[in-house]
Amino acid sequence: MASNRPLTQAPFVPGQRDSDAFAYGAPRTDDGPWEEWNPTEDSVRPVKGRHRVAKQRGGLARSSTVLGVGVIAAVGAGGMASASTAKPPVSISLPDLPSVGSLLGHDDHKATDSDDSNSDSTGTASKGSDAGEALRNRIIAQAGAQKSQAADAAVTQADAVADEQAASAAAAAEKAAATQAEAAKKKAQAAAEKKAAAEKLAAEYTLPVVSYTITGTFGQAGTLWSSGYHTGLDFAAPTGTLIKAVHGGTVTEAGWAGSYGYRTIITLDDGTELWFCHQSSISVSVGQKVSTGEVIGRVGATGNVTGPHLHLEVHPNGQATAIDPMTWLRGKGLNP
Repeated sequence: MASNRPLTQAPFVPGQRDSDAFAYGAPRTDDGPWEEWNPTEDSVRPVKGRHRVAKQRGGLARSSTVLGVGVIAAVGAGGMASASTAKPPVSISLPDLPSVGSLLGHDDHKATDSDDSNSDSTGTASKGSDAGEALRNRIIAQAGAQKSQAADAAVTQADAVADEQAASAAAAAEKAAATQAEAAKKKAQAAAEKKAAAEKLAAEYTLPVVSYTITGTFGQAGTLWSSGYHTGLDFAAPTGTLIKAVHGGTVTEAGWAGSYGYRTIITLDDGTELWFCHQSSISVSVGQKVSTGEVIGRVGATGNVTGPHLHLEVHPNGQATAIDPMTWLRGKGLNP
């Protein structure tokens, strides 16, 4: 163990008594001879008690109070060594103490504990900071997850709405298609029924002659007719061509009719009268029931004519004014 640097001069000379001198009083004979005192760890009793050591930056703790106590102890030791004899002052050496805390016992451990506490506090603060960062990361992750879940929910809801709209549109389209199909079906059915009725009607009605040429139509103007216009439909055919009943009915007139020549009138069940004029001969009599297609006479050129033909007139409900035979025949499914 190294010794402290020797003192250059003793604080006082023992032979000079001074009331203000720093000493412990007159020398005592029973204490034995005075010798140089060089304190060591074994001879110096550790100072007991608690001393607060202020922690400074750099890891070392020093206290002015503790340093002062060490200086007083060193000076006192030198004084006691010098006061024991009149010998010249001698230098003393103190052991090289590892630290002031060794004189204070466990205070060094207190400083170490304080360092450890501060280190623990720093570690705790670091851990707290890490925990805060972890909590922040967890919150951010949870927020991101919630945002992702919200986005997924929005997409799912949008898909559900789109599917519902598509299903509604498909249902509406299917309903519209079904409605159109039903309408088309009804239309086709109506057309079929109309065609069937026309075919049935055509079977019930027939044209008066088989081979003919239309030479005059209803409404033609001219001086050949007493009314000033043509009141019927002319079927030109050779004389003697067979004339058939257009529809079943009752013969209400058969004979000479002036400008109409030989004429046969057949009254239908609905009251319509059909006039067959300019015949060369008549094959039926008044009151006779005839059926569709039955022969009632032959084509001729009797009456006011320019050539052989059948003049056909239609009088609804037996009225005097005639209507267009072409239109009436077409209404019965016939096409002259």
